[in-house]
Amino acid sequence: MLNVVCGDAPAIGAVLTGSPTVRKLSFTGSTAVGRRLLADGAATVTRTTLELGGNAPFIVFDDADLDAALAGVMVSKFRNAGQTCVCANRILVQQGVFDRFAAALVTRVQALRFGDGLAAEVDIGPLVSHAAAARVHALLDDALAAGACDLTASDDAPPRAPWVRPTVLTQLTPAMRIWREEIFGPIATLVPFSDEAHALTLANDTEYGLAAYVYTRDAGRMWRMGEGLECGMVGINEAAISNVMAPFGGVKQSGHGREGSRYGLDDYLEHKYLCMGGLQA
Repeated sequence: MLNVVCGDAPAIGAVLTGSPTVRKLSFTGSTAVGRRLLADGAATVTRTTLELGGNAPFIVFDDADLDAALAGVMVSKFRNAGQTCVCANRILVQQGVFDRFAAALVTRVQALRFGDGLAAEVDIGPLVSHAAAARVHALLDDALAAGACDLTASDDAPPRAPWVRPTVLTQLTPAMRIWREEIFGPIATLVPFSDEAHALTLANDTEYGLAAYVYTRDAGRMWRMGEGLECGMVGINEAAISNVMAPFGGVKQSGHGREGSRYGLDDYLEHKYLCMGGLQA
């Protein structure tokens, strides 16, 4: 049986987390709301699966297939106008190919067409609400005020809300909000790195740990990066990582538990141990 309850979300959530008859709560949404649900459910020790915010790094090494990496960025960053939890947030590119990659990405981004998301010829539609677009514009304005460079600046821009112009930024610093927060909009942030250790340091410099992406031809590096990245899912030379047969979920403040696969089913089961003695033959 499925019940859909609409209304005051905090009030409804409090009823669910406070009820002893609710044995399991699964939530997909922001880390802030996930924290509240976890805290509210502590009194009843409600079991939870939380799939929360992300700040995914997209790492391109100088030995990568750059055409494949560019195609991956376009899929991972700009599908649904950047409004997916596993969208690439921070695009880290090794210094040797940074300028070439940035120029090629700008060309592709400037070719995107924005407008009515239901129109066949449109690539980027509006964001989900005026409030969501205003938040993304605030992140962009904060970055530009702090010294970021907009490589895609153009007079051909949509209204400020609910659209956000597809944008490529460089000259970012970890102090900027756009580096630390989930963007959830069509803004690509490009940051250079020197070597593998530097890439890992930059990638893991976040409270989130949902998804990450790595593009390289080095098989040893694939394993090292896959193990070193602090996240629940890693796409290696692949930007479309979701699969019903694979466990979906994150670590750190991106949540806990998994959706999909047998591991997702385990989150809804209780394991019971029976120890029997005194049995008659």
